[in-house]
Amino acid sequence: MTVQARSHRRWWALAVIALAQFMVIMDTSIIGVALPKMRADLGFSQANLSWVFNAYVVAFGGLLLLGGRLSDLLGARRVFSIGWVVLLAGSVLAALARGPWLELGGRAVQGVGAAMIAPAALTLLMMLFGDEPKELTKALSLYGAAAPAGGTAGVFLGGVVTQWLSWPWIFWLYVPIALVAIAVIPAVMPATAGHRGRVDITGAIAVTGGLALAVFGIVRAPHLGWGSVDTVVSLAVAVVLLAGFVAIEAKRHAPLVRLAIFRTPNLGAANLAQLLLGAAWIPMWFFLNLYLQQVLGYGAFAGGAALLPMTAAIMVLMVGVAPRVLARFGFRSPTVVGLFLLAAGLAWLSFARPGGNFAVDVLGPSLVAAAGMALAFIPSLGTAISSARPEEGGLASGIVNTSYQVGSALGLAAMTALAAAHGASQLGHPRALTTGFSVAFIGAAIMAAAGGLLALITLRQPPRGAGTPKAVPQDRTGQPVAAR
Repeated sequence: MTVQARSHRRWWALAVIALAQFMVIMDTSIIGVALPKMRADLGFSQANLSWVFNAYVVAFGGLLLLGGRLSDLLGARRVFSIGWVVLLAGSVLAALARGPWLELGGRAVQGVGAAMIAPAALTLLMMLFGDEPKELTKALSLYGAAAPAGGTAGVFLGGVVTQWLSWPWIFWLYVPIALVAIAVIPAVMPATAGHRGRVDITGAIAVTGGLALAVFGIVRAPHLGWGSVDTVVSLAVAVVLLAGFVAIEAKRHAPLVRLAIFRTPNLGAANLAQLLLGAAWIPMWFFLNLYLQQVLGYGAFAGGAALLPMTAAIMVLMVGVAPRVLARFGFRSPTVVGLFLLAAGLAWLSFARPGGNFAVDVLGPSLVAAAGMALAFIPSLGTAISSARPEEGGLASGIVNTSYQVGSALGLAAMTALAAAHGASQLGHPRALTTGFSVAFIGAAIMAAAGGLLALITLRQPPRGAGTPKAVPQDRTGQPVAAR
């Protein structure tokens, strides 16, 4: 194959990788505008409605480390393909569900598939573009822009389908897309050899169980009481499981996570930025959807359309502005400024009124928040991935995806608890709902501001002043060269 043909094929491969990111994020957003109808049809309570989101995110975030490890052991392309098959199966189950538990089961299976797809996708991206820093920055920008594109499509398509068809069709949409992806992967993706090693199933169970119990306890606490036996036991067992996970990893010869990886310069700091970014951004998206529909009275389609300006702004800024800012200022300043901008947009959203309107209460603050997300996402993501050793690309990809998804799940659980405690469970009472949503926006703003402050303190710009992530060494076949 000629150099030109290989170059052409890798951009087609990037299109499939971006499609994977698009689908994974669309899976978190497409249910947003459908939540009120799903609540009525499936029998969810207002307080438990967030589990339609959390069932996916807990499985996704909890198993990402396992997905990254499997990507390193079995080969990224193989795990990438298997992940699409699992995502397809979960989508069919979610579409066919006629009760809360089957719906949550389908969402969890979708999360398992996403946990295999996401780290394998980033590993493949680094293999394809890691030898050229400028091309890598461009590829990461396009990959990053696929996230808000998926968010936009999810919100918009969710609104269209929910209003004119029915909510199960938001899951049937995945079937043809997944089938196309599965068919083209062998033709465009580079073959990837795995490495010998063992899979730490015990560690995966501990971290997933700990995360699930933590979210479960936090979501139920406003109704049962923070001092209730159920809440205390749930959170205590979660802490024990997560502590057990760390202990298991410290003793394993072939751990799910090599704990020493966190001593890599900037890796821990960049992952912390991603965690707090998810803890701020996802609650904003979740409660903004509810504010538009339950307070302002928007229908599913209108609610989705109202979020298009915000998501379009993220796409334009990520593709057209973020790479230039990264090249000019490096990764530290955009991450810090972006997180503080996101905090400012969230604080502005907290002033939303019960009798408000889109132009005054939503448009301006959502665009400020979008600018912050666009600035912070790419540099923190690229730094987290490129800081690790080349042979641990799958692990680094799994860790950074885990950071964002764990932040998303715990942030949403905490903000749901705050909102419910301040009136957000009182359907039909716009003033009480708005008060609860405003408190959630303030809490999310605190998360973003904390992320900006910690990034300012902990991130260190390399002395050479490079603004792009470092390249990943490769041999002539395109395989990453293991560090010696």
